[in-house]
Amino acid sequence: MAPSRHAFPVQGFEPYQAGESEEYMSDEQLDHFRELLEAWKRELQEEVERTVHHMRDDANNHADPADRATQEEEFALELRARDRERKLIRKIDQALERIRRGDYGYCDQCGIEIGLRRLEARPTATLCIDCKSLEEIRERQRVA
Repeated sequence: MAPSRHAFPVQGFEPYQAGESEEYMSDEQLDHFRELLEAWKRELQEEVERTVHHMRDDANNHADPADRATQEEEFALELRARDRERKLIRKIDQALERIRRGDYGYCDQCGIEIGLRRLEARPTATLCIDCKSLEEIRERQRVA
């Protein structure tokens, strides 16, 4: 089975080009991100379905212990990938809810604009780049 490709959201979506005097998180921008998030969620859900069918179809009881171990390892890797995707779907749902509430695109910690470029790269972002950087520094200090 092909590895999941969720490093970048949906292929084929062009980054949003805001007009010079366009207000941040205009209706057009919100529509763009809503469509992007919904398409990304659909892709992830289709991948989950493919995995379920693949595992059901390939769930052979191999007589050879090496073959059985290989298949079990393959299934374990697929299940870990699907678990990451399930968590990502939850983040997508949260981003869609923020769009509905009207606070999508604004930092959860400081309230400033996250920015279109950052949201294009990570549509589920909830922190501006400064707050995210501070969070990562704090995490590294806790680990050290």
